[in-house]
Amino acid sequence: MPTLRPRWRPWRAMLAVSLLSCAAPLRHAMAQHADKLHVALTSERVLNAVAIADDGRRFVSFPYWGGGGSSGPTVAEIDASGQTHAFPDARWNHPDGTKGMLQPFVRVNAIRIGPDGLLWVVDSGDANVGGPPSSTGGAPARLLAFDIMTGAVVHALSLHAASTPHSYMDDIRFHNDTIFVTDAGDPALVVVNLTTGAQRRVLAHDRSTTDERPMYAEGKLLRVHGQPARIHADQLEVSPDGQILYFQPSSGPMWTVPTAALENPALPATDLARAVNLFYNTPSSGGSAIDGDGNLYVSDVDRLRILRITPQGKASTLIHDKRLVWADAMWIDSHGVLWIPAVQLNRTATFQSDDVSRVRLPVAIYTMDLHLKPVR
Repeated sequence: MPTLRPRWRPWRAMLAVSLLSCAAPLRHAMAQHADKLHVALTSERVLNAVAIADDGRRFVSFPYWGGGGSSGPTVAEIDASGQTHAFPDARWNHPDGTKGMLQPFVRVNAIRIGPDGLLWVVDSGDANVGGPPSSTGGAPARLLAFDIMTGAVVHALSLHAASTPHSYMDDIRFHNDTIFVTDAGDPALVVVNLTTGAQRRVLAHDRSTTDERPMYAEGKLLRVHGQPARIHADQLEVSPDGQILYFQPSSGPMWTVPTAALENPALPATDLARAVNLFYNTPSSGGSAIDGDGNLYVSDVDRLRILRITPQGKASTLIHDKRLVWADAMWIDSHGVLWIPAVQLNRTATFQSDDVSRVRLPVAIYTMDLHLKPVR
């Protein structure tokens, strides 16, 4: 097995005015020196997410656009020596022609250890963000939850009812018995009731879920097949008190909405849309995290930095480092350490005009020991 070595529409003008008025001046008092960024793991395959269990066990995922199509597992646990081990087992990580909810992983986009201690996996199925419509007979998007002690499947939820032919289920967060999922392919949020299995698409094609701005990474416009890339509803976080959902398209800006409004199926769509508020004019982003005090950590993939945004919308630069090329799904572990995968998504073949990867291996996961308060 490979080794991970430890180490504009009519609202646009109004939106522009709102962004200028709400975005607080960026402060640099929180900036850290580069030596605060430590190499935790390196990989010869492109990965995009890390999740650390409270007992210290480390899990990563390899997306199809980077390392998922090459030799090796799609979801893996990393042991103390840096060796990867397919999780939950080899069968789940190697398509074998079977179909159904318990078929092997198809296209994993995100992993996360939930408040229940399970490892949740977002498998987007036979879908490709920005690609052709999904086949009606293809594997649907699904949410899978595994017991990390036994590897047993605890939940297997199809997202077929909440998907469209252009859906690409992207990331996941939790609030009580509700699961929030972002659809990066066909802009929307998906609200899933874990108890009943009911699921709803909300804020579909709303300005808050739709990528309407050009994305930049390392100073260059992000393109796919010669066209500006569009990654719709992507990052999301739930406030520590569970009352607010923060969310955004990958291009920004970031919005908020009360979780109570999202969880009320009787609330008319127009009223829900009115409950959405602009929070901060975030730049093109690859990933986010939130601490127990409600501070958000958002990557800036253009300027290679991590922003720290307070619940009041005041931003500062946590760290600026040339190694942070497309910082993706971050994690705050039980010891208050911030984990930052720098996955170089913008350098992968998908975003190159000649379809030739510019990724400089190995990719790395960095850590910053900030003594943060974790939240699950």
